[in-house]
Amino acid sequence: MLEVLYQVRDMDVLKMLKDSSSILEGHFELTSGYHSQYYLQCAGLLQFPRMAGDLAASAIRIIGDEMDTGHIDTVVSPAVGGILWGYMLAYRLESRMIFTERTGEGKMSLRRGFKLSRGERVLVAEDVITTGGSVMEVIKICEDSGAKVLAVAGIVDRNSGVNFGYPYYYMIKLNIEKYEPNNCPLCKKNIKMIYPGSKNKKPY
Repeated sequence: MLEVLYQVRDMDVLKMLKDSSSILEGHFELTSGYHSQYYLQCAGLLQFPRMAGDLAASAIRIIGDEMDTGHIDTVVSPAVGGILWGYMLAYRLESRMIFTERTGEGKMSLRRGFKLSRGERVLVAEDVITTGGSVMEVIKICEDSGAKVLAVAGIVDRNSGVNFGYPYYYMIKLNIEKYEPNNCPLCKKNIKMIYPGSKNKKPY
């Protein structure tokens, strides 16, 4: 089941996702470990800079209704999915953009010489938010660096119900069923598993 619970008023985000083949159907293991019939691959949409730029401009207008976006110094995203989205937001904001990535031990960290300064004002950006785990890791990195998190901005919220402790904005909210691995109807039907995320166990 895929149900639209919310989308921004000034554009049809669901159509953008469908037209760019960003909604895939099959039997997927998500990065969170849950299984799902649907997988959101926003790279399909983000490969088109004009479409992504329009989406980013809309996000900034929405955020700007509640805060002065000119106060955002840096956009921080988790690799890999959030990088292009964060970059488009930073371009529209005329701010800096950096990203976190996982080490060989699986720990999220800033690498490649990226640093955050005490008091630096940041927007955390992620493309798809299912449990919010990666975003929470990025927030902790920002807080531990003394940076000031102003908000979180996503493209798709998969009915996460997450509370980051900061203002949270998204372009569309979808209710997509996800299943515990030991209670997955797709597994019971022996439908072949696909591992599409950044923690691939097998090539996608």
